[in-house]
Amino acid sequence: MGKVGDESEYLRSELALLQFSDANSKSPISPLFIHIHDNDDQTSFDSESKPSSQEQQNEQQHPKDEWLPLTESRNGNAYYAAFHILNSNIGFQALMLPLAFSTLGWIWGSVCLSIAFIWQLYTIFLLIELHESVSGKRHSRYLFLAMSAFGERLGKVAALFPVMYLSGGSCVMFIITGGGTMKLLFKILCENDNGTTCGAHSPNGVEWFLVFTCLAILIAQLPNLNSMAAVSLVGAVASISYCTLFWSLSVKKGRPMGVSYKTTLVPQESTLVKISDILNAIGIIVLAFRGHNLVLEIQGTLPSNSKETSKEPMRRGVTISYILIAMCVFPLSIAGFWAYGNKIPSDRGLLTAFPQFHKQQVTKFSMGAIYVLVILHCLSSFQVYAMPVFDNLELRYTSLKNQKCPRWLRTCFRLFFGGFTFFIAVTFPFLPSLAALIGGMTLVPLTYAYPCFMWLAIGKPRTKGIVWWFNLVLGCLGMVLSVVLVAAAIRTLADKGLNANFFKP
Repeated sequence: MGKVGDESEYLRSELALLQFSDANSKSPISPLFIHIHDNDDQTSFDSESKPSSQEQQNEQQHPKDEWLPLTESRNGNAYYAAFHILNSNIGFQALMLPLAFSTLGWIWGSVCLSIAFIWQLYTIFLLIELHESVSGKRHSRYLFLAMSAFGERLGKVAALFPVMYLSGGSCVMFIITGGGTMKLLFKILCENDNGTTCGAHSPNGVEWFLVFTCLAILIAQLPNLNSMAAVSLVGAVASISYCTLFWSLSVKKGRPMGVSYKTTLVPQESTLVKISDILNAIGIIVLAFRGHNLVLEIQGTLPSNSKETSKEPMRRGVTISYILIAMCVFPLSIAGFWAYGNKIPSDRGLLTAFPQFHKQQVTKFSMGAIYVLVILHCLSSFQVYAMPVFDNLELRYTSLKNQKCPRWLRTCFRLFFGGFTFFIAVTFPFLPSLAALIGGMTLVPLTYAYPCFMWLAIGKPRTKGIVWWFNLVLGCLGMVLSVVLVAAAIRTLADKGLNANFFKP
């Protein structure tokens, strides 16, 4: 009896948190605690947890929101939102775009890039509308919105793994990229003009990963997402700066000898191989746009009341940020392909191509400055992507204890997450090689498909009207795109193999 009573109390606390929080899902159970229960039990919990009045609901709502790092502070503005979006959306994936152009060519590369840009921008505005889709309710977490739109079980099945991977997995990628860039920076600083080294001991890959993780966790001690606006500003400036430097310096230094703009598709290859290569190139373009799993969380930092919602400042923040994103992404693709053609390396794109072809033409200071900017951006983006994980950990605690997470425990949670991501980065340093496969399963549905289906479920446009058909077709195309990109990635891995260098970063 005691065990049953404890479980009942736990479920009641979970229901109380989510029922009166900013995510009122159909059957709101914590995403970290998946419980299968009978309908009769659920009915009894719902009847016991419902507030007797709207005032009682509001009274219980606000303290719960104030306990969690995503909604602890709602004093943000359009500029803060723009900082977070820029910091989370522009990344080193964009440096791979010229590689896609080497397969698709000028015309089809530009067409695919434009379609992907417009498509994902449309779904962002859908998420902004869905954030406050029902009067008095806010969906400040992507997973809770999915549960509201699709139901508890289907919402978790569809969104739990993608959301958790795009948060934790992205942080692992930042450790791998940031730690690897630190190693390159040390090599440049230690190398003399005659090509000899300065004799200083160079830390190995594990040690550089550890240095990066320690810096990231130190910055992560800021209490909530809104307090990280200055960090996101630094990350946004760094990302825009190194993207601009890569394409502008590549154009300025001139093209290497023998550059060709012919497609890398080999005429002698089979049709299946060609289709696979084309899909992989499209995947590079599609995966260059990210951050949709953070849009609702970022909007959750903006104030909202009965007179003014958070939609308008969020729209301004998205507009500002995506003008700057377009000014980075399109020149990176076009100018990068012009500078290197089909000589662009398949490993990290421009991050590898620029020092490979222009090392003798660029000063150590310039190359070091670019690497510093990449490191700063990885450190800053780590904070934004880790925040939903911190929020989920504290959600579990507040549900059990019905009180705010103490500062010492919050610090322990963040140290634990940092140690866990460090362990994964060291164990699987080849994770970037799986980006196309896992990205096709996670990022593509969350970015290109789910928002359209959510709009049909919650926005309820006129059935079989133009808007209804448009979103239905667009959502189905997004799911088809996810399937074909995963299939192409599996085929490529089966053909070329995988360098699974466990514990050898």
